[in-house]
Amino acid sequence: MTANLLILGGTTEATALAGALAQTGVRGTVSFAGRVARPARQPLPQRVGGFGGPQGLAAHLEAEGVTHLIDATHPFAAQMSANAVAAAEAKGVPLIALTRPPWAPRPGDRWIRVPSLAAAAEALARPACTVLLAVGRVHLNVFAGAPQHRYVLRLIDPPASPPPFPDHRVLIDRGPFDAAADRAMMAAEGVRIVVSKNSGGTGAYGKIEAARALGLPVILIDRPAAPPRREAGSVAEVMDWLDAHAGAERGV
Repeated sequence: MTANLLILGGTTEATALAGALAQTGVRGTVSFAGRVARPARQPLPQRVGGFGGPQGLAAHLEAEGVTHLIDATHPFAAQMSANAVAAAEAKGVPLIALTRPPWAPRPGDRWIRVPSLAAAAEALARPACTVLLAVGRVHLNVFAGAPQHRYVLRLIDPPASPPPFPDHRVLIDRGPFDAAADRAMMAAEGVRIVVSKNSGGTGAYGKIEAARALGLPVILIDRPAAPPRREAGSVAEVMDWLDAHAGAERGV
């Protein structure tokens, strides 16, 4: 059986996996949710847009003859990951998730751990200061209840509407981010507190390193729970899984 992969992408890990797969000549598609106006160019064909819930994804798997599903979405894309598990089970398509380990505290970190975006917003009930808010443009309204701060917003795309903050500065940039550059930016902007998701990996870790070096507190949002599934921590592990699974299906 010829493999036909569907990669649920949107992360640097997904792009790296697509590159590794393209070198093998495997057939596959990288899918983006469509939240970013200019997705990173992929070495495999790509599609943009949702599927319509788990039923829609299941229908897509069947219609496109997908043989293997790889969830390489962001660790906070909990609904998409749940949909992937449900669709894969419904159609009997093998699934593996390419995950990145969460960040762990190191000496010098001043983390304020919170369980959700809403809890992070509540943690900003403090005297006005400059906040680096690095949670993506979709979630800015969650923080509208703390308008006393000056917000530095680092976004991939310009916001479609004005951010809900009286005082803010928008920085348009795409990772990976360098720790030294982040430290210089935070010092120049007068940042006094950082708000971040615990995304894990290396691409967004620069702000965590910079906050540590500057002695700044970080309101760190814990990841949502992931559904039970097979997981891999590297591109190489996914490639080994694909080799083993394809070999088993061929009776090798």
